[in-house]
Amino acid sequence: MKVLKFGSSAVASAQRIKDVAALVAKTKGNGNIVVLSAMSGTTAMLIDIADYLYKKNPDGAKELTNTLERKYLNLAKELFNEKKTKEVTVELQSRFDEIRNLSKDIFTLFEEKKIVAQGELILSYLFSEYLNETGINAKTISALNFMRIDKNEEPDNHFIKENLAQQIEQAGEADLYITQGFICKNAYSEIDNLQKGGSDYSAALIGAALQAEEIQIWSDMDGIYNNDYKIVKEAKPIEKLSFDEAAELSYFGNGDKILHPTCILPAKLANIPVRLMNILQPQVGGTLISTDFTANKIEAIAAKEGISAIKINSGRMLLAHGFLRRVSEIFESYKTPIDMITTSEVGLSVTIDNNKHLDEIVNDLKKFGTVTVHKDMTIICVVGDLPDDNIGFQAKVVSALQNIPIRMISYGGSFHNISFLIHSNDKAEALTSLHKALF
Repeated sequence: MKVLKFGSSAVASAQRIKDVAALVAKTKGNGNIVVLSAMSGTTAMLIDIADYLYKKNPDGAKELTNTLERKYLNLAKELFNEKKTKEVTVELQSRFDEIRNLSKDIFTLFEEKKIVAQGELILSYLFSEYLNETGINAKTISALNFMRIDKNEEPDNHFIKENLAQQIEQAGEADLYITQGFICKNAYSEIDNLQKGGSDYSAALIGAALQAEEIQIWSDMDGIYNNDYKIVKEAKPIEKLSFDEAAELSYFGNGDKILHPTCILPAKLANIPVRLMNILQPQVGGTLISTDFTANKIEAIAAKEGISAIKINSGRMLLAHGFLRRVSEIFESYKTPIDMITTSEVGLSVTIDNNKHLDEIVNDLKKFGTVTVHKDMTIICVVGDLPDDNIGFQAKVVSALQNIPIRMISYGGSFHNISFLIHSNDKAEALTSLHKALF
């Protein structure tokens, strides 16, 4: 049994939905599970509807709801014959009436999440109906009946495993099982979601719960590239990566556009391979992520833009203890993760990719020393099997960047990654130079 997840871009139109249906139909008979995101653009519109209701503007919310409803009614006409379209239209109108009715009550976060969940619920309904119309025995199982997070907003793996098995058993034998990504229930049985990367995360959790043969993540991008392919035209998709290498790439590089970092851990712990596939080229093998790796090999280069570097200079650090903890607590208090960190006896530099609370963080850090900030920076990440006894690769990497001003270097936290912080206007030259030197 395999788990096949399709992102919003993979189901962005009636034709894309038909293509996905034809693709999954070829896998029928193995009890495969199809995990669907909302159709492209839908979640953003649902969030806007909720925003209007927060602002006590029900007319604005209804106008946008009507627009979204028309989109799906037209979609139904493209997917089904006239008789089936009438049946589906009744169901769609009922679901959008539920959204409109929410404007009559006091609007809270609970109602917002209920609205946002409709994107996945509506598409999975339409997709399942379309499959059945084409002769595929497809059964829909609602993620709201088995996907749950606990009070710490972490997946309740025992609950997921137990209830997913029950839902499949209750649904009965089918060629394919259709469910939703992203959405779930929380510890209080309220509709919730798995936050960013939720559909990837859902697929990984489902695959781990069922000990699937493979988890496939389908998008309209061809695997993880060994650098930014828009800059370096010679870049090619990587055929295989280890879980640790993929985790580095998905966070620091363009991998997060097709595989969110949260997806890696459940698959790694359950030892289930993850395959990244391109919906536009289904015949291509994509990128396989597993425990397998090539020893002493550099696999990829990645770049992460929009980085801010913060440097704290303080004589208080000299021979002091607890300084790093106190600094870290400031970032924690503003829920701002740190990407890179380097230290000396009298200085500490960190990078962040979220400037929402930058001014407050800098203001608090000034209690400890002199603070300087550099914005518009980029992290260049070289990924592969890079143990400390792999002699020579460090020199090769640094030599390739000899003409690039380097603000920070990080190595040793992981033997799968060496990272450099540079100015963003040097990104193209850095990627090109590294590609020539390493590949």
